[in-house]
Amino acid sequence: MTATHHAAAPHHAARPDARRDGEPAPGELVVARNRKYNGTAHWVVPGRCLGSDVHGHWIFQGTGEFISRPGAALYTASDAVLLVPHSGDWVATFYDGTHPDGVELYIDLACELSWHRIRPAVVEFHMVDMDLDVVRTRERGLYLDDADEFGEHRVQMNYPAELCTRMESAAAALMDAVASRQAPFDGRDAAWFTLGRTLP
Repeated sequence: MTATHHAAAPHHAARPDARRDGEPAPGELVVARNRKYNGTAHWVVPGRCLGSDVHGHWIFQGTGEFISRPGAALYTASDAVLLVPHSGDWVATFYDGTHPDGVELYIDLACELSWHRIRPAVVEFHMVDMDLDVVRTRERGLYLDDADEFGEHRVQMNYPAELCTRMESAAAALMDAVASRQAPFDGRDAAWFTLGRTLP
């Protein structure tokens, strides 16, 4: 695979000895299963693990996959690559240029990130979605989304004050990182897209 000028080609086995219990291996099915702070089910999205690097695990979510949450279900209209960091209060989804709404990057602020192996070669990724999103689109550029939802839910779901401060601080840091194109928001997702499209 030819790397872009932004980053070297991804290396599948970047952290083979550092994989913790439940973490996926390249080629394995990964089902992202999200929920809200009060336990309400949220999005469920399947994908395939591409590998990992110093930033986290990269998961390919292809076009035409069935995804759902309570009250909504659809087939994806573009390819995406999910990055689950080794540490941090977020997950990032990178989209290709065919996203119907022009979304390029969508970062969910989240907590309680965890891996659960449910059978051989199948892993679930769990997280608690904390409403705030750092989004970049072709038309609007970079912005912080769903601050109003975060404000409502912090009361309705009784978010702890410390957790609110953590999420707000993480959101501000991510806004800065994306704006200045710091790794992993420096274009290195392109190589992972290329790798994902070679999957059988």
